[in-house]
Amino acid sequence: QVQLAESGGGLVQAGGSLRLSCAASGSIVSIRDMSWYRQAPGNQRELVAAISNTGIMNYADSVQGRFTISRDNAKSTVYLQMNSLKPEDTAVYYCNADLRVYGTGWYDYWGQGTQVTVSS
Repeated sequence: QVQLAESGGGLVQAGGSLRLSCAASGSIVSIRDMSWYRQAPGNQRELVAAISNTGIMNYADSVQGRFTISRDNAKSTVYLQMNSLKPEDTAVYYCNADLRVYGTGWYDYWGQGTQVTVSS
């Protein structure tokens, strides 16, 4: 019974910024990696950025230098600061968490997705 609640998506002009948030809730014992994926119509879902429980970050080449992932462990929340947005960033963005629920093992959980649209 885990929920990943996403927020922060919307419509923005090229060159603008958005900040996505994703808060995990439920009977969570611990969280390892937290990450953001995106999927545009007709495309495969791709990894955008990931951050480990120790703060190690990894980015897709296409967003390197423009996006920043961070997390607040006390709030079980991961953020994605997106700057210098481009039309090709338009997609549904999904939060993912590798976590352990009380009484079970490690599993990946997904948020519902939030639409990011960048106009030219």
